[in-house]
Parts: sequence; C-alpha cells; structure tokens
Amino acid sequence: MLQHRLREPVAVIINPLCKGLIRMGVKANALTVVGALGVSFSALYFYGRGSFVLGTIFVTLFALLDLLDGTVARLSGSHSSKWGALLDSTLDRISDAMILTGILIFFVSIADPNIYLCISVMVTSGLVSYIRARAEGLKIECSVGIAERTERLIVILAGAALFGFGINIALVASLWLALVLTLITVAQRLVVVFRA
Repeated sequence: MLQHRLREPVAVIINPLCKGLIRMGVKANALTVVGALGVSFSALYFYGRGSFVLGTIFVTLFALLDLLDGTVARLSGSHSSKWGALLDSTLDRISDAMILTGILIFFVSIADPNIYLCISVMVTSGLVSYIRARAEGLKIECSVGIAERTERLIVILAGAALFGFGINIALVASLWLALVLTLITVAQRLVVVFRA
C-alpha cells in the first residue's frame, strides 16, 4: 500500500542516482545480493548482540538498496529478467527472516518469552508472500493488503530503534502490531483468491 503511494515521489529522487550507477556498470542483481547480505549480516550480528540502534541504521541502509535494484533494472532495460525477479523475491524473504532471527537470538539470550511472538511474525510474514505467489501461479492478481513488506519493515525497524533508545515496550509492541497487520493482510489475500 505505502510502497505504491511513494513510488513516484521516490523515483524522482533515486532515478538520477540509479542512472549514475548504470554508467558505472553496476548491475541490478549485484545491488540485490549486496543489499540482502548486508541486511542479513547486520541483523544477525547487531540485533543478536542487543545493539538495536546501530543494527537498525545498518539494516535500513542496506534495505534501501532494494529501492535501487528495481529502478536500475528498469532504466537499464533488464526489468523483464525472470531470474532477476526471482532472485529479488527470494532474497527479500531471506532478509526479512534474518531481521526477525536477529531479534529472536536476542530474546533467546535473555530468556524472553516473546520468542514465540517473534516466530509467529516470521511465519505469518512468510504466508503473505506465499499466498501472493501461489495466487499469481493460479493467474489471480493478489497484490492487496494493509501490510505488505514495506509496512512490516517500517513497523519492526521503528520498534527496534526505539527499543535501542531505551523505550523498552517498543520492540514487543512493534512485533504485536506487525503480527496483527500481517494476519489482516493474510485474510485480505485469502478473500481475494476465494472471490476469484
């Protein structure tokens, strides 16, 4: 939802940057891989150690590469690459899981019972993308929902950052919010497929 609304304003800002990257010979798939690896290692290392402010800064910086890879692909004329699309979707799922895994490692290290909440968010987030992929395999358009990937990332990263700044309830509250929004999104997508 948010991703679609921000697409045009963001494009005005990042198009010149992406054109520069293309001139330098940077490929969209390279940005995808670097972004996913950066998010994954940052989340596992920093969040797992309880370093939530620094972790959120690095995760956010690497996650921003996800804005660039699609634009680089489109501007360079390679946006129709099926391999690139599959790679991007696959690495997005891995990145999302690693963010939650980093938080999970932290919860385990302090014996926090919210490990179950974290696992629930991980599972339901996977369902959101799975339902869309399965629906599109059935030739049903299913890109609806109150909380797609962008919204979920914003909620979780904001909670992690605030937790790092000492607002103790922020991380758990953001996970609960992400869980509720994700369950609503799962229901919305199931309804779309059922009606189709």
